[in-house]
Amino acid sequence: MTDVVNRTSTDTVVLGANQYGKAENHVVRIDRDTDRHEIRDLVVTSQLRGDLDAVHTQGDNSRCVPTDTQKNTVFAFVQQYGIDSPEALLLQLADHFTGEFEWITGGRWAAQEHAWSRIGDHDHCFVRNKDEVRTAVVVAEGGSRSVISGFQDLTVLKSTGSGFTGYPKDRYTTLPETEDRIMSTDVATRWRYSSTDVDFDAVYADVKEIILTRFTDHYSKALQETLFLMGKAVIEAHPEIDEIKFSCPNKHHFVYNLDFCGLDNDKETHYAADRPFGLIEATIQRKGAPENEHAWAGIAGFC
Repeated sequence: MTDVVNRTSTDTVVLGANQYGKAENHVVRIDRDTDRHEIRDLVVTSQLRGDLDAVHTQGDNSRCVPTDTQKNTVFAFVQQYGIDSPEALLLQLADHFTGEFEWITGGRWAAQEHAWSRIGDHDHCFVRNKDEVRTAVVVAEGGSRSVISGFQDLTVLKSTGSGFTGYPKDRYTTLPETEDRIMSTDVATRWRYSSTDVDFDAVYADVKEIILTRFTDHYSKALQETLFLMGKAVIEAHPEIDEIKFSCPNKHHFVYNLDFCGLDNDKETHYAADRPFGLIEATIQRKGAPENEHAWAGIAGFC
């Protein structure tokens, strides 16, 4: 048998970008200061970056803050400080880890929030709100902090007020033009702040309201046009937001042909196709605002 020669050396192989941490810590906070309880339900991920070469190249764990410690810190901070907003919690974690361990120079902290609504107006009984999943990411590098907020899985539909015409056609085109169609999508959006001095809950609520309002208030010639109008309205209303991204499937609804059984169908009964689907992505930016591709690294599904 031929001996295997180990050709790996520090002259030819180096460690590239790396981070590590504890993913998807599911923490539920109940504020019980009064008989009327409040609930916040977050799934938090913590990942650290810094001088971690020896952990990988030498098996030296002297600078490897355990992922279990990161998990415990999440729960301890929620107990100590509560949850003012997902973004505020992530900023607290970023400041803690980069301040507590001198070799940790940055990291990435992310959260998803699942909303709960009261059953009726009950003080302590809730039902899971399926409207959307709120998202937040904080990226720290040295003293800088980048905050990206958003939501996903918000399904919207207009039953008229949309069309699709004037597109190029070739020998493979079978789609007929229409000036009256259903338009539906699952809105996934993220926006990047230019500051951390923000009332994140208030801005979140207003951005969602702007997006829903703008979806309804125009005749849509294409989902692309609607995404641009929604993003433009957000940027114009919020000077603390430098850019907003969308990744939205076109949830196709096709009028079902019932000629086979002699029934007319005037755009009333549709086949909702789950796949394949159009996927529309766009970034709308404030003119002249600095870009920050480093902050977006690791956020998949957005151009």
